[in-house]
Amino acid sequence: ILGFSTPPGRLSMMAFILNALTCALGLLYFIRRGKQCLDFTVTVHFFHLLGCWVYNSRFPSSLTWWLVHVVCTALMAAIGEYLCMRIELREIPLNSAPKSNV
Repeated sequence: ILGFSTPPGRLSMMAFILNALTCALGLLYFIRRGKQCLDFTVTVHFFHLLGCWVYNSRFPSSLTWWLVHVVCTALMAAIGEYLCMRIELREIPLNSAPKSNV
């Protein structure tokens, strides 16, 4: 069903890309570590590959399927890592001196 020539194919590809963007937000919420984003992204897409293989009873061989998933993996990892790194690189407040109430 994935393909550039039909409207359902384009809609499916857009759904995969939007899913990658929302999963990048999930990486920010659940993982919160920039170093682990690529690992979790590849793991999620690997399990998706296994699920597709079992569901269809054959290994995915369509070039567009592989291209869409490579792009989605790259998007999810890059955006997730960017968001996690923004959180990790925040300044640490150093005003730990006791406050006196005079």
